[in-house]
Amino acid sequence: MKQLNLGGTDWQASAVALGIMRMADLSVADAAKALEAAHDAGITYIDSADIYGDGASEKKFKEALAASNLSRDDFYIQSKGGIVLDPARSHDGLVFGKRYDFSKQHLIDAVDGILSRTGLDYLDAFLLHRPDPLMEPNEVADAFNTLQREGKVRHFGVSNFNVQQYLMVQDAVDQKLMFNQLQFGPAHTGMVDAGMHVNMEDKWSVDHDGGMLEFARRHHVTIQAWSPFQYGLFAGMIINDPKYQKLNDELQKLADKYGVSKNGIVIAWILRHPANIQVLLGTMNPAHIADSAAGADVTLTKQEWYNVYFAAGNTLP
Repeated sequence: MKQLNLGGTDWQASAVALGIMRMADLSVADAAKALEAAHDAGITYIDSADIYGDGASEKKFKEALAASNLSRDDFYIQSKGGIVLDPARSHDGLVFGKRYDFSKQHLIDAVDGILSRTGLDYLDAFLLHRPDPLMEPNEVADAFNTLQREGKVRHFGVSNFNVQQYLMVQDAVDQKLMFNQLQFGPAHTGMVDAGMHVNMEDKWSVDHDGGMLEFARRHHVTIQAWSPFQYGLFAGMIINDPKYQKLNDELQKLADKYGVSKNGIVIAWILRHPANIQVLLGTMNPAHIADSAAGADVTLTKQEWYNVYFAAGNTLP
C-alpha cells in the first residue's frame, strides 16, 4: 500500500483509510471481517465521527477490534466531533444535526465520549466536523490544548472547511491543523474545476472552497477525500450507474489494462493528483475494501487522468 506523509510531517500512514460510518449496521463478526480485510489490504488508518450511528459505529468498532485478530497498534485512529444531532430531523435512516458546537466543553466531552465508546486511551487525530459559524477560535484553542495536554489527542484537523475558516482556526491554535476532509472523486471535481476555469463564466468556474486544493498543497495540509464513488451528497454511486455510462466505460478500460476493479481505478485517479490526498473508503464489504485499496498501487498516466475527468462530463476551457 502506498504510504503518505501526513500533514507535511514524518508521520506516515496508508494512502487509503477506512471510514466506519456504516459499521453500526453490521454484526460484530462482519465488522471484524471488515477490519481484517482493511489490514490485509495495507490500510493502517481508521476514520470515524461521534455522530456515526449516533455513537453505535464506535461501539461496534470496539467490539469488532476485540473480536478480530488485530490490536490497537495495527491502526491509527481518527474521529470527529462538533455536530449535535436532532433525532426529530431524520430521513432514510439518517439523523441530521440541530446545531454545530465548537465550545470548549462540548469538544472535550465529544472526545471523552469517543474514547469511552471505542475503548481507546487516545486518538491519533481529532477533527472539527464541519464549520460552526458561531465558533470562538480561542475556545477551540483551549479545548485542543487541554486534550493534547491530557494525552487524549495527538493531532488535529478540520472537515469541510474553506480556506478562510481553516486559517481562522489555525491562527488561534498552537497545533498545526494537519487534515481537511472534503468530498472528491470523478463525479465531484469542484476543487480542480475552478482552478482550470479561472476568469471564466461557465459552471466549472464556481469556486466552492476558496482554492482549498492549492492552499493545501502550499501549506502541506492532507486532504482526506470522502465519498470517492458518489455523486451528490447522498445521491448515489457512480459505479455501474447508467447515468455515468461513459465514465464507467473509461473506468473499465483502465481496470482491464491495470488488472484492478473500476473502484480501484477511482482510487488511483484520486491518488494521481500530486496533492498527496488520502482517500476514505466507506464500504464495509471485505471484497470491495480489497479491490478498492488495490488501486493505490496503480499510477495512471496524465492523459489517463484527464480521460477519466472528461468521461465524467467535464471539459477544459
